[in-house]
Amino acid sequence: MINQTESYNRRVVVTGIGAVTPVGSQPEQIWRNITSGVCGITAIEPGDDTIPVHVAGRVTDFDPRDYMEYREARRMDRYCQFAVAAAAMAAEQSRFDQSGCDPWRVGTIIGSGIGGLETMSAEFRKLYGPEGAARISPLFIPMMISNMAAGKVSMAHGAKGTSLCISTACASGTHAIGEAFRAIRGGQLDMCFAGGAEAPITPIAMAGFANMKALTPATDPAAASIPFDRRRSGFVIAEGAAVLMLESLEHAEKRGAAIICEIAGYGSTADAYHITSPDPTGEGPAMAMRLAMKEAGLAPEAIGYINAHGTSTPLNDRYETLAIHQAMGDSALAIPVSSSKSMLGHMLGAAGAAEAMITAFALRDGLLPPTIGLSEQDPDCDLDYVPGQARPAAVKAALSNSLGFGGHNGSLCLKKWEV
Repeated sequence: MINQTESYNRRVVVTGIGAVTPVGSQPEQIWRNITSGVCGITAIEPGDDTIPVHVAGRVTDFDPRDYMEYREARRMDRYCQFAVAAAAMAAEQSRFDQSGCDPWRVGTIIGSGIGGLETMSAEFRKLYGPEGAARISPLFIPMMISNMAAGKVSMAHGAKGTSLCISTACASGTHAIGEAFRAIRGGQLDMCFAGGAEAPITPIAMAGFANMKALTPATDPAAASIPFDRRRSGFVIAEGAAVLMLESLEHAEKRGAAIICEIAGYGSTADAYHITSPDPTGEGPAMAMRLAMKEAGLAPEAIGYINAHGTSTPLNDRYETLAIHQAMGDSALAIPVSSSKSMLGHMLGAAGAAEAMITAFALRDGLLPPTIGLSEQDPDCDLDYVPGQARPAAVKAALSNSLGFGGHNGSLCLKKWEV
């Protein structure tokens, strides 16, 4: 029987992190490369000369067999492999002991904007090719559906509590962490694997994003994802996953777990404006930031860093800048803001989780990640974007923002952990 706690305002901390990204497949390696300004964007061949996409953020140093049996890996889409691997890393760092926890109070909330797109593409080619419907894999559906990452993580760790897939486009990872935070804070869970995973680098996704003019046509990887620069021309599609182990402070202390940072607040809003364009007023993301700060009990002047959504698209960067001005008021110009997508590209449903990880490390180490490639700042983007190089800063609290197609906005407020 579930032992439901009567506490509904519990503190929530991060005790483990795992990630697979274009700049590395171990969290500390990723952090070193991010703070060194390493760009994970590389030239690609999309496989179709009619697709005007020349760069992407690919994961190049990942072997799923390091985290699962080969037979099991073959029964998962690449996005799901990423999620299972990231969760395994988070579990190891947090010293998660399945036998020592109530399985009904351990959750899995893993977001994905698209799910198994590689599998879907491969099976569609069979269906409309000479092989036909008879050759469609019986594993097609479980490999393709976007909830399977949460399902596989729950199976791998015996987690029988809430298991959900959050699919809010590019805000999925942030919303997954935020909803896990709420479930723990409200007493429904003690622990939760939370994050996002995506493997969208396929011809059909590149063609779709390119035809809607969302992807950059740039050919130089170093000048492709350049958030807040007046030369920016679209985002760079990327893949990967990040999973954080969230836990109530009481439960973490009882286990003797090391604490990386605290999740103190979460805001989630909708633009109610357009299927792809952010609202030009900036009201939606501004309100998400305000709600996250309110829940954390912090005023704008207490925020020392913002990890921006910062996609390198002309509209997003301008309107997010406006939203930060609205939310932070007179403090806006004094708060350093940077975009990790300048190095990672845009990992879609995994982006917010990867950026929450980076924000957690920034608080832990007192070092703000840079926005690389920013050399000609857009006059409409007038904040301090930490251009070029990482910056030491003793930050006590930070925000991590995500904005998704459909008008989905999410903001997490993280606090430095101090004993």
